[in-house]
Amino acid sequence: MSGTGNGKDGRGRLGAMVSGLAVAVGCVLFLGGFAWAAVVYQPYTIPTDSMAPTVNPGDRVLAERIDGVDVRRGDVVVFTDKVWAATPMVKRVVGIGGDKVACCDEGGRLTVNGTPVDEPYVEQGPTAVGGKAAPASPQEFSATVPKGKIFLLGDERATSLDSRVHLQDADQGSVPLSAVQARVDAVAWPMDGMIDRPSSFAALPGGVSAAGPLPLQLGAILVGVALILGGAVYGPVAARLGRRRTPAGGAR
Repeated sequence: MSGTGNGKDGRGRLGAMVSGLAVAVGCVLFLGGFAWAAVVYQPYTIPTDSMAPTVNPGDRVLAERIDGVDVRRGDVVVFTDKVWAATPMVKRVVGIGGDKVACCDEGGRLTVNGTPVDEPYVEQGPTAVGGKAAPASPQEFSATVPKGKIFLLGDERATSLDSRVHLQDADQGSVPLSAVQARVDAVAWPMDGMIDRPSSFAALPGGVSAAGPLPLQLGAILVGVALILGGAVYGPVAARLGRRRTPAGGAR
């Protein structure tokens, strides 16, 4: 009767089962993470420097597909509007319907409904004469945002062609919420990572938007890869270890 042979076969079967299960779960997580990301996100290439230093020309970004109702102040959005040349553009939302957006206060800051907003993401250039920081916008402006619309600025305020250029239009440079296609969540190339929601807008009514699901999707993909590789290695290793532990000799 061959007891050792049965033990070896049992260990081999168990190793194969564990290996197969790990690979199967890994494939589900890996493919599921990619599929989820493909449904939620759209890649875009940044064409100009109007959003520097947050994103730069040539950067490849991932933008979460959203409806206009999900837009919050501080979001970097992709939108298309016929008044703005009808091509996809990337700007930051600084005002929503009902807001009065103005610049600049005594400290050179943007204000929303009279509340100063600190903007660490703004490319402000060299320090102004007298030791004061350069203003958040080279030119002063004031606009009231109609309901259902948003007011947009580039982070590179010196050269960005944004809502300030359209202040004389009927909606004072505002864009309909329906024009928004997506919200930029991360810079995929170069791999600069997630774009933080600006805390300066968090105290205003409505707060800021929640982070997108990209970290969860990347986590699922990485765990899937680890399980696939681990499962593929575990089966042969377990079988070899089982053979080594089997005493030499035949049946007793």
